[in-house]
Amino acid sequence: MLTVLLECRDQEPELAQTLSVLVAGAVEGLVSDVVVLDHGSRDGSSKVADAAGCRFHSQWDIKDILRSARGEWLLFVEPGARPQTGWIDEIAEYVSLNKLPARFTASRGYRQPFYKRFGRSKPPLELGLLMPKNHALAAARSGMRLSEFVKGQKLRKLSSELIPSWVARAAR
Repeated sequence: MLTVLLECRDQEPELAQTLSVLVAGAVEGLVSDVVVLDHGSRDGSSKVADAAGCRFHSQWDIKDILRSARGEWLLFVEPGARPQTGWIDEIAEYVSLNKLPARFTASRGYRQPFYKRFGRSKPPLELGLLMPKNHALAAARSGMRLSEFVKGQKLRKLSSELIPSWVARAAR
């Protein structure tokens, strides 16, 4: 039903945090597979991905990755991001009723301080991206990064919250 895709580079602890939350989605039958796209990590990212049963690629073509995705919907998230309670049921309902891309709501409990919210551009995948596989395949170009899939998308907002990846980085 849903393939989760993450890009990483030397983000072993953040990857482990995200994968631990995704386990519940796999147990419930929502997450069919997880794909980790690596950019030359020298840490234990590949071991973490392997232990979690993920497909790990250090060289890839994005179109091949998308074609091989088992799910008809894709969830792009950054390593360290963690969906909060209720995400499994909401995404299952959303994908059964909708055809448009969506993103999570920012977690109210993990907001940047007020002065840091202004003047900084948010990373494109800070709130994730839920997208039908056929939309992603139509938009994919060779050498494309996952964050580029957000460009030009009119996204609906899920009510489920996502703890952004910067929280995991700040805890290091």
